[in-house]
Amino acid sequence: MNLDFNKNKDGLIPAIIQDSVTKNILMLGYMNQEAVDLTLSSKKVHFFSRSKNRIWMKGEESGNILMLKSFKVDCDNDSILIKANPKGPTCHKGDDTCWGENNEKFFLNKLEEIIEDRVSNPQSNSYISNIFNNGIDKIAQKVGEEATELVIASKNSDKKEFIYESADLLFHFLLILQKRDIKFNDVINELKTRHK
Repeated sequence: MNLDFNKNKDGLIPAIIQDSVTKNILMLGYMNQEAVDLTLSSKKVHFFSRSKNRIWMKGEESGNILMLKSFKVDCDNDSILIKANPKGPTCHKGDDTCWGENNEKFFLNKLEEIIEDRVSNPQSNSYISNIFNNGIDKIAQKVGEEATELVIASKNSDKKEFIYESADLLFHFLLILQKRDIKFNDVINELKTRHK
């Protein structure tokens, strides 16, 4: 990567921050070499603050950090596109984006985050936490059971039952993906590859 920090007199390069899931633009910041290096090494997005005249990590005070997912340099080597996973609102005013736009994730992405949280922070009264404590065999068994129930429901004429069983299967499918450390978007990307 050959970033050209000399194109601007202040030696800074604009960095566009995009949500890695929703694809919405969250903010624009500026980076120098140190901010780039810290971002790449820590996987937390850092900038050079022109007002404070120092390096700062996004969310260092608020806790609303940006977790690095990808880092790309444009064709002229003078701007950066960072895809990140925001932990909370991005704007210092408390908005999702610096333009006051809503950055709502798709429900399945929210559900994945809930599952991740229940795995990382187990709760005794949580179905997710409890099934994860039983290991991959129990989760795989539930996926098999739910698939069988869906097959049976598909042969009946009860549309509500079919939707209910479809939801059960999808939920348990998300659990087994989490157990294997795979995202639903990884499966979608595989389908996209096959479509080509």
